[in-house]
Amino acid sequence: MASKTKIFIVLEFVTGGELSTKLYGSVNHGRMKEDDARKYFQQLINAVDYCHSRGAYHRDLKPENLLLDACGNLKVSDFGLSALSQQVRDDGLLHTACGTPNYVAPEVLNDRGYDGASADLWSCGVILFVLLAGYLPFDDSNLMNLYKKICSAEFTCPPWLSFSAMKLIVRILDPNPMTRITIPEILEDEWFRKKYKPPVFFEKEDTNLDDVEAVFKDSEEHHVTERKEKQPVPMNAFELISMSRGLNLENLIDEQGFKRETRFTSKCSANEIINKIEEAARPLGFDVHKNNYKMRLENVKAGRKGNLSVATQVFQVGPSLHMVEVRKSKGDTLEFHKFYKNLSTGLEDVVWKTEEDMQQMK
Repeated sequence: MASKTKIFIVLEFVTGGELSTKLYGSVNHGRMKEDDARKYFQQLINAVDYCHSRGAYHRDLKPENLLLDACGNLKVSDFGLSALSQQVRDDGLLHTACGTPNYVAPEVLNDRGYDGASADLWSCGVILFVLLAGYLPFDDSNLMNLYKKICSAEFTCPPWLSFSAMKLIVRILDPNPMTRITIPEILEDEWFRKKYKPPVFFEKEDTNLDDVEAVFKDSEEHHVTERKEKQPVPMNAFELISMSRGLNLENLIDEQGFKRETRFTSKCSANEIINKIEEAARPLGFDVHKNNYKMRLENVKAGRKGNLSVATQVFQVGPSLHMVEVRKSKGDTLEFHKFYKNLSTGLEDVVWKTEEDMQQMK
C-alpha cells in the first residue's frame, strides 16, 4: 500500500518457524511419521499448484523455505529466485540455472532449458523423500558426482517407507521431465489422497478502505467518522493526478498487470452510473449493496479464494464528469479481471470514450 509520501509493506507474521527446524528436531532421527509427512506434502502441492496457476515458478523449494504458522499449516516463502511466465522464452522454457544443488532438477543442470512447473515438482519430490527418510536422496561432497547422481536419478528408498510412498517418489524423481508425474496426477495418487483436504480459500473480513486512508493521511481531519453523503465525494486536482499512471505506485509494483483495481470516467449522472452498475452486476450472479455513492458487489458463488467481493465508488471530478473506482476487496484477482471484463460490456453506454478511443475501436 502506498500514500503520497510512504510505502507500506504488510507481511503475515508466521510464528511456527521453518519446516526444517521441526524436521531436524524430530525424535525419529530427522524423519517424520508418514501421516505427518503426507499432510505437509499435501499442503506443499496445493501451494505450488496455486503458484503455477498464476504463472509463478519458485525454483528454490526446500524445507528451509517452508514455514509453519501457529496452527502448523505450511507456508511457502522466499520467492527470490522465482520466475514468472513472462520470462519464458520463445521455446516455452526457462533457461536460468538456479536453486539449491541437492534439490534442483536434472533438466536445470543440463542447461538446455526447462519447464518451471516440472522442475518445481522435482524439488517437491526431494522434499517428500527428506520428510520420510530423514536424509537427502542425492548427496555427495563432490559437486560433479552429486550432479551425476541427480541426472541419473541414482537414489535408494529406505526400507521403512510404505510401497505406495516409494512408488510416488519414484514417479516424481523421474529424470525425464516429459514422463515425470504431473500435479493433476499426484492429486489422484492413492498415497497422496489419504486424509486429503482440498484447499479452502477464505478471508475473515472485508478490507475497510476508509480506515486505511485515514492511517495514510494520519491527521485528525481525515480520521474516519460516520457521515451521510448526498453527493459523490469531490476529487481535487492533486488526488486526480496521483491516480494517473505516472504517479500511481501500484502501476510500478504490479508488474504482471494483475491489478486489484481499475477506474473509468463517465459523463453520466452519479445516480445513473450506480443504477447501470447494479443492472450489469446482478445478471453476473452478484448481490449488490448500496450506500450513497459506494457499492459492494459480492458473488453468491465461491471462487478459488472464496466469494469475490468488489467495492465501487463514484467520485465527482467536475460538474458533469465523474470517475468510478472499481476495486477488488476480497477474493481472487484473476476472477476480478474476468468479472470486470464482463461488467464493462454492460457499461458501454456509461463509460466516457475520447475521440482517440473511438478511432481505436474503429
